[in-house]
Amino acid sequence: MANHLDLEEQEQLDQLKHFWNTWGTLISSLVLLVFGSLAAWNGYQYWQNRQSTQAAALFDAVDVASRAGDQARMEQALGDLRSKYAGTTQTAQAGLVLAKSMLDASNATGAKDALTWVVENAGDDGYKAIARLRLSSVLMDQKDLDGALKQVSGAFPAEFDAVVADRKGDILLLQGKQEQAIAEYSRAFKAFDDRVEYRRLVEVKLNALGVHPQDAVAVAVTSDKVKK
Repeated sequence: MANHLDLEEQEQLDQLKHFWNTWGTLISSLVLLVFGSLAAWNGYQYWQNRQSTQAAALFDAVDVASRAGDQARMEQALGDLRSKYAGTTQTAQAGLVLAKSMLDASNATGAKDALTWVVENAGDDGYKAIARLRLSSVLMDQKDLDGALKQVSGAFPAEFDAVVADRKGDILLLQGKQEQAIAEYSRAFKAFDDRVEYRRLVEVKLNALGVHPQDAVAVAVTSDKVKK
């Protein structure tokens, strides 16, 4: 009986050895790959959290300097953000804060540079969109209407459609292109929820151009069909 059990155990050991000789290397490789991936993921998460924390601290420095009107300190903190944490949301936010501070100080050139950096380098499409809209406003003030129109052309996140159309209408109207401006204002009026106060402003613009709000939606729909 004991010999029989010994034979069974030996047979199982032989099968196990055969299995391990056949698949052992692959199994070991897969185990190492799984644990290596987990270690890499944990390391990446740690790095991301560390980056975010450090970027947040620098953004706070930009915000505090902005409130104090300390342009030099603000630009220094933003410079650190740009060089070390360019793709973070905090850097995009800081760029927008700096641009506003520059405009408040009547430094349109500095605001333009700050907004251009956000447009070209921000990792978040929403912040890029905000920067493009604000940059278009700065360019309008500088009478660079072609440059302003370029900033609000092209793709935007869908939630900006109404605001972008309104801004296009403003630029086109300044360029003397009244019919195109009406089409954009009409598109903006159609896109805004009727509970949004901004829609009332677009309505005023349309009225000033001799277009009744109830006709605006029909104009927008017709313009969209022509584009298609």
